[in-house]
Amino acid sequence: MTGRALIDAHHHLWDIGRLDYPWLQGEGEPGFFLGDYRALRRNYLPEDFRRDTASVRLLASVHCEAEHSRADPVAETRWLTLQQACTGLPSVLVAWAPLLSPAAEGLLEVHQQSPLLRGIRYKPLTARTPGEIQRVRGQPGSLQDPAWHAALALLQRLGLSWDLRVPWWHLEEAAALLDAHPELTVVLNHTGLPWDRSPTGLALWRRGMQALAQLPHVAVKVSEFGLPEPGWDVKQNYRLVRDTLELFGHERCLFASNFPVASLRIGYTELVAHFEAFLTQDTPAQREAFFWRTAQRVYRIPLTIPVP
Repeated sequence: MTGRALIDAHHHLWDIGRLDYPWLQGEGEPGFFLGDYRALRRNYLPEDFRRDTASVRLLASVHCEAEHSRADPVAETRWLTLQQACTGLPSVLVAWAPLLSPAAEGLLEVHQQSPLLRGIRYKPLTARTPGEIQRVRGQPGSLQDPAWHAALALLQRLGLSWDLRVPWWHLEEAAALLDAHPELTVVLNHTGLPWDRSPTGLALWRRGMQALAQLPHVAVKVSEFGLPEPGWDVKQNYRLVRDTLELFGHERCLFASNFPVASLRIGYTELVAHFEAFLTQDTPAQREAFFWRTAQRVYRIPLTIPVP
């Protein structure tokens, strides 16, 4: 095994012949953030992920829930636990549960029967565009819903983290909520989704990231910079990565691929090469923190592969 030693802190697996993924098996989502995603409508199994990561030294991986049917949210966890037993992947997982539902605690207890469980991703109600924020604000499920406080306290009590996925126009609202839960580990997904690359959009994204960076219990997955057009912009993404590292520090930044979704715009080897180039100015210890040590700590990952 050669190449960059890393932990991939966010990837997906799915078997569309055995499990139910409506977004992959139905008519599709016309508003998908990367545009046409028909290329994803196929199985993506541990052997596929191994093939994509063959050029790196994969120390471990974190599977994030992949929008499995909400009718049986534990089915994905059971399947992934079986995959890990048979193939060694994934190392740990972030599952889905309806955190604002009275059924949440019971479902979390069932999820916890898997030794791989580390956290939950349950998305708040968000506006489709920045202009719709006022329409959503204060609605049930929004970041102002008081039910979030009990839900996040439950995660903390059970020793689970929260994977937070919101677009950039909700980052400051997320910070306001999370300020009340300083003991809960929170991992922001996909660098806060900086989809608006205009000077104004990037300034607002950075302001939201600054608000979250003030909270020491919040970490960030530095991932998914793809856009429908122009795709994967190296110059823009370099600036986004450096800004995120400046705000959060390497000890709170996790390398993550979002494969296979990100493969719509970039290959795995190319992705890692870009990140290597983005971090050439950093110390070896900082690069280690970014590529694997932070993920190991945040997700409590036991490593079975020796690290040189």
